[in-house]
Amino acid sequence: MSGIPEPAAEEVRRELGRITDELTDRYTGIFDRDTVSRFVWESYDLLAAHATVRHHLVALTSHFAKDRLAAYAEGLGAGSVPQVLFLCVHNAGRSQMAAALLRRHALGRVSVRSAGSAPTGLLDPTCVESLAEIGIDLHEAFPKPLTDEVVNAADVVVSMGCGDTCPVYPGKSYLDWDVPDPAGQPLAVVRQIRDDLDNRVRQLLDDLTGGTDS
Repeated sequence: MSGIPEPAAEEVRRELGRITDELTDRYTGIFDRDTVSRFVWESYDLLAAHATVRHHLVALTSHFAKDRLAAYAEGLGAGSVPQVLFLCVHNAGRSQMAAALLRRHALGRVSVRSAGSAPTGLLDPTCVESLAEIGIDLHEAFPKPLTDEVVNAADVVVSMGCGDTCPVYPGKSYLDWDVPDPAGQPLAVVRQIRDDLDNRVRQLLDDLTGGTDS
């Protein structure tokens, strides 16, 4: 025994209840409280199943549940811009880099998400460093499990040549980019992967927006 007690179950219930209240208010007229509560608790369970560090689990649950509910609303027709989902198995390297790069270039013209079928607990530190070199901060990003509503919301689903799969919905574009895995690679190699992804997301953005500037 470490002598450090686990967070009390009652405290977790109280915090998840608070998150549920906040999100129910945000989605008044769109989702009822039972729906929001289901998303919040399911998000907590999904993250807990893959967590290596549990100190921030409730805070991450809040972010994850918000993103999933937003995707669900967009899938119901509430989205006003193209939706792109990047996938890689661990959602710790390539998919996170691609999402961050597209988000930077899109300037709100495209909604961007990333996920993985077997997310790890932490982002690849060399990927984080390579993006920091060009002014992109990933301090709020974290690996997220793939869920149906983010696939359903997406107009374009991009996998990273890693064999990850997701549910197939009609009317969506599915792309597979053959991008090397940055895991365990030196910074010089990860920079090349970053630059390759940057070129790819720029082209994708042009395809989605007709090459128009913001």
